Amino acid sequence: MNNNPDILGNSPAIQQLKHLALQVAPTEVTVLITGETGSGKEVLARYLHDHSKRAHKNFIPVNCGAIPTGILESELFGHEKGAFTGALQSRKGYFESADQGTIFLDEIGEMPPETQVKLLRVLETGEFQRVGASETIYSDARIIAATNRKLHLEVAEKNFREDLYYRLHSVELQLPPLRERGRDILILAEQFIREFERKHAMVFEGFTSDAAEILLRYPWPGNVRELRNLIESLLILERGKQITPEILEKHLVQRSRTKSLIHDPEQSEKNQINLIYSSIIQLHKEISDIKNILQQSNAVEHEQYLTPRPPLLLPPASENSENIGAPPAKILSLETVEKNAIEHALKALKGNKRRTAKALGITERTLYRKIKTFDLEI
Repeated sequence: MNNNPDILGNSPAIQQLKHLALQVAPTEVTVLITGETGSGKEVLARYLHDHSKRAHKNFIPVNCGAIPTGILESELFGHEKGAFTGALQSRKGYFESADQGTIFLDEIGEMPPETQVKLLRVLETGEFQRVGASETIYSDARIIAATNRKLHLEVAEKNFREDLYYRLHSVELQLPPLRERGRDILILAEQFIREFERKHAMVFEGFTSDAAEILLRYPWPGNVRELRNLIESLLILERGKQITPEILEKHLVQRSRTKSLIHDPEQSEKNQINLIYSSIIQLHKEISDIKNILQQSNAVEHEQYLTPRPPLLLPPASENSENIGAPPAKILSLETVEKNAIEHALKALKGNKRRTAKALGITERTLYRKIKTFDLEI
């Protein structure tokens, strides 16, 4: 077994997932891993391999969506010399390299139909042929596949073979999105801090308790991958100093605005929600700044006219808190946060929908749909 890291986290969803993975890993069953982009599907695939009887053999990850359609078959099954232009010598493919080990087919939903046919045969018999060859080759590779698509819908739309779907779907393991994993976020953040401290030879002072609470409230549309990238950015750009709410909010707002420029249909809804969340973060910061100015000017009497701080950030949990036994602060759902943000923006801009949509970073069409969904009075 190699030294790849464990699946980190203590949330019930992750503990249940690890329990199922340990049941499945020692068997030879084909596994389909599902989950949002960036949620850690390759980590789970490696975990299955590391706890299988094949752990001492190769683990071959293949991103089916990153390989051009024209050469995917050659990459998977190999080719003979002269099989196509540029094939100057014979080459074995990933399935041969994974013999007696594990091959991980990530983004399986991106695989073209003609390659799906050949993959089905490998799943059923273990046999295939190199491109340009007539000799049949056998590979005893265990197949683990992963996708962020809903394959049953792809089957219904004739984009994915039904027989291949059911053959892959022997066992499905679903990874929860990071936003549903609670304090696992802090466990993962700590792991990434240690990793990047070693990589960059720097010391990171970590997060204040208030900043850590923001990490727990943020919706993480990019999941674990986004958290990992954020930690490295904070370490490098802030030179390892302790991260306060103000510093963290600045980076989260910048990242959210950057994502809004990426035209990815699958992520568009998440990006719009993320932008609304970021607008509230910015609103909270502006309100806090105004309060500080008023307090410094001894204008406390004017605070009653301030807009209340959006209750996004809960006070840090403490075993020594004087409020032990008191009911926990209410945690707002993302839907409520989104509704409040739109309602506040509409009132502030006197119902001007074009300006409201622009301020929130969403389209007017999306704004109208949200107004109807939340039954907001204009």
